[in-house]
Parts: sequence; structure tokens; C-alpha cells
Amino acid sequence: MFNFPVTSLRRTIFFRSVFTYLLVIIPIIILGLYLYNWSYNNASKDISRATVTQLNYYLEDLEREIEWMELQQFDLVEDGELSKLAVTWGKMSNVERRESLNYLLHRLTSFKNSSAFIKDINVHIYSISKTISAMNSVIELDEQAYTQLIANVSKNRDRLYYSDDAVHLIASKYGGGKGDLPNYVVQIELDSEKLRESLQLLSAYEDSGSFLTSSSSGYTVMSNDESKIIVNNYLKEDKENRDFLTLLAVNQEKYHIDKAYSNKLKLILVTYLPEETVKRPLSFFYYWAWLFAIASLIAIVVFSYSTYRFIHKPLLLLVQSFRRMEAGELDRPIVHDKKDEFGYLYTRFNHMLTKLKNLIDQDYIQKMMMQKSELKQLQSQINPHFLYNSFFILNSLAKVGDTERIEQFTIMLGEYFRFITRNGEDLVLLSEEIKHSRMYTDIQELRFSRRIRVQFNDLPMEMETIKVPRLIVQPIIENAYEHSLEKMSEQGLLKISFENDKDTIHIIVQDNGSLLSDEQLFMLQHRIQNNSEENEVTGIINIHRRLILTYGKGSGLIVERSELNGLKVIICIRINDDMQLK
Repeated sequence: MFNFPVTSLRRTIFFRSVFTYLLVIIPIIILGLYLYNWSYNNASKDISRATVTQLNYYLEDLEREIEWMELQQFDLVEDGELSKLAVTWGKMSNVERRESLNYLLHRLTSFKNSSAFIKDINVHIYSISKTISAMNSVIELDEQAYTQLIANVSKNRDRLYYSDDAVHLIASKYGGGKGDLPNYVVQIELDSEKLRESLQLLSAYEDSGSFLTSSSSGYTVMSNDESKIIVNNYLKEDKENRDFLTLLAVNQEKYHIDKAYSNKLKLILVTYLPEETVKRPLSFFYYWAWLFAIASLIAIVVFSYSTYRFIHKPLLLLVQSFRRMEAGELDRPIVHDKKDEFGYLYTRFNHMLTKLKNLIDQDYIQKMMMQKSELKQLQSQINPHFLYNSFFILNSLAKVGDTERIEQFTIMLGEYFRFITRNGEDLVLLSEEIKHSRMYTDIQELRFSRRIRVQFNDLPMEMETIKVPRLIVQPIIENAYEHSLEKMSEQGLLKISFENDKDTIHIIVQDNGSLLSDEQLFMLQHRIQNNSEENEVTGIINIHRRLILTYGKGSGLIVERSELNGLKVIICIRINDDMQLK
């Protein structure tokens, strides 16, 4: 931990900034909280009033719809043709029966189509053991289900009858016998899916929902399936608590609850709205908005001034001094008399300037000169390697008297030595380096055209203008020929490819030689990783050190076992803007 040279806490920037901020912001926070709560309560009440009104309208429309259905149902029960069918079925001819059934089916279909809330209408005629349905036409009467239906209806005093997760309207017509089953029953089944769709229209807010429930039967219709967990939590509440419930907690989330009750239908319509939805659009009165804006503006001005005086201005002085240092001005220390944290930083900055200047004078310049000298020395070491092999190839061609190939070889050899002996910059275009390497493989193909096949991929266009040291690719290829491919008895393969990975390019040279042992590969990897500083540095180690000296850490060579079973050398070069030609 640093011990800052501050004589007292009240002189620190931290203390002054925090004190000023709290002094200004606390009253604004208190005012903002008051306005927020006030607006939230008013918004909740307004939403509840509007929602309850909407629920009452919905229930009134539903009551009117049910009443209309009951009137139509009563008219159907008293229909003369239906009574005739139930009483005189045995005396009617087949034609009369068919006409009566068709008439009744037509009326049931018209009745069903008159309301979107009707799913089906069934007329159960006990005397003829038939059930006539708007959807299923004429089927045999299930007498056991009919008896159970009459028994349950007789116990139910409500207008609506609930069975099999459906709502029904039941009306019956009795004969003259006391205690007998009714001659027929008209059963209207309401469409729960249509009820669900109508409930969805009540959801005016995001993540809100509604459900219609009967407290006596437990029947519930929800606007969406996501409402199930909310409905279950609502129904678990005691009835006394449920009647006065306005806020329901579900899985650590709170929901506003509004409801309306239908005495006629014995149904409760409930809507829920996430508390977060209520909090979003909070409205303020005009003068409250201005009061808050003015208070906030004063807070911003006061805090901005204190921040500028105690923090920004001292920091600006420090930043300007750093910029002068970056420009090379190391003889302009910061003159100050501060005793706070910035005083400590200014003093440390002045010490850093002095130390940096000494390091540049004593170490940095000397080190760069040594690296430049070493780079020249390493580059000069590699130039003679190919000379010996070139004379050997020329000698071999002269022995067989192949003058045409000798002429071709000498032209390529002249181009080759023109590249390695020319004066100029140490760095060349990567396209020139690759062209030189292709020249080398062409020369070797004159000698090993039958034994060694070369697969030399095209250099990507975006890599052509990258500057690289001379002779970093050809010596790797030469190494593959000398230590692997020349000694193979079967067909040899040399493959050169290129990859571009963000800020690093890869030049990959690999062969299918079989002479490389795991021990030799390990020793080579070890020498590269340790960047040997031996006096005689040639070949792969030479190139690796040149790349590090030129491009820094992250560049160099990676050697590993090739997919072709031989040696794989990856030349890694980290690129930057300076390496691209203008």
C-alpha cells in the first residue's frame, strides 16, 4: 500500500468530492423519492379505476350474452315440433321423423351460429333415446350420462352448470308424471377457447393477463397459459384475504390485482399487472417536473464545478505533462505546491522523468545499437548457405551435358544471387521474398523433378505489401531439402501455404519426410523456445532470432510434427501499420 503524503483527511480530494456530492444530492434524492412514490400511487389508482370499469363492462356484456342464450334456450324448449318429436315419435312415419329431425338440426345450427361463445347445443330426448347435436347431428342417447346430468343439475342452483372443464346452460321439459325424468333436456356448451380469446382483449399492458373463475365450482378460464402460476397463487389465498387482495407476490415478483364480481353468474373476473409495468410511465405535474429539473441543474452545476476544480484541472495538468513526455520533452517537470494525492502523483511523475532520461542515455540507445549490429551480423551469416548447393547442382548438370538446363539454371541462379547480394533496406516486400523462394524451388525442381513434388500456394493479395527481412522463407525450404527430402527413397512432397489470423500472418512450410525422430523434434523445439545465444547461430535458429529482433515478442518460428509426417515450420509475423507500404 502507498502512504500518500496527506496531512489530514479533509484535504483529500476524496473527502471534498464526497462531502460536496452528498451535500447537494441528498435533498434531491429525498425529493425524487417523494415525487416517485406520489406518482406511483396515483398511477396505480388510475390504472385500477380504469381496469375495474373495463371488467364491469365485460361482465355486463357476458351477462347479456348469457341472458340472450337463455331466452333462445327457453324458446327452443317450448318449441312445438320438439315436443311433438318427443311425445309422438312412435306414431310418426319415417318421412315425418326425418322432417322433424331436419327442422330441429337446422334450428340448432342457426342457434349455435348466432353467438361466438356457443361451442355446441345438444338436445337429449329421453323418450326416443336420441341426442340431437348441432355439431354431431343425431346420435344415440347415453342414458347413464343423461341420468347423471339430471341428478347434478337438480343439485345445482346456479344459472351455469360446470362439467368436464366446460360451462353449460341446462333447460329441461318434464312430462306429466311426478318424479319422472324430463322428456328432453336442452344443453348449451359454452366455448372456453372463445372466452379465453375475449379475456385476451382485456390485457392492455405488457405481461398483464386476466382470468375468469367460479368460486363455487373451481372452474377457471385464463387469457394465456403463463397465467397458471398466478391463478394458482391467487386461489390459494383465503377467501377473506382474497376479497381484499390488491397485491399478489409470485416468485419474488409483485402483481397488481383488480377484480369484478357478477352476482347473476356467480363469476369473478380478475386481472393482474406486474408492478414494474406500473412504475415505467410515471407522470409528473408540470410544476413538479420543473422543480425537479431546476434542482437537478443546480446539483449538476455545483458538482461539475467542484469536480473540475478538485479533480479535472489537476488531472488535465498531469495529462498535458504526459503528452509532452511522449513528444520527447523530458526536461519539463511539473511545478506544484499541492499536498493531496495529486501532489504525490506530480512528485512521482517528476522522478519518473529524471529516471527515464537516465535510462535512455545509459541503456536504451546502447541496447538498440547492439540489436542493430546483431541483426546485420545474423543476416550476413545466412547468405553463403545456398552458394555451395548451387555449385553442386551446376556441376551435376555439366557432367551430363544438359546445356539447355544449364542455361536455364544459370539464369535462375543469376536472379537468385541478384536478390541476396543487392544493397538497400534490410526489409523487402513479402511478395519479393516469396518470389525468391519460388525461384529456389524451381532451381531444385531441375534436380529433383522426378523425386520431389512441390505444392506452392499463391500468396494472398492482402499480404503482398507486408515488409519482412530478407531470406526468412528460402532457408526453411532449403532445410527441408537438405535434411529430409533429398534422403527419401520414395516420392517426396514439399508444401508451402499462407494464413492470415487478425494481427498475425503465418507462412507454413512442411514436408513428408520420415527421418525426423521425436527426440530430434523435441531438441529443436527446446532450442527455439530458449532462443539460444550461442556464438554460431545458423539455419532455423538464425531466422527465429531475426524475426524476434525485427518484430518483437509474439513473432518467430514454431516447429511441430507435420500432418504429412515430416517437419512443419510456421513462420509467425505480428503485423502493424508501419509494416504496410504507403
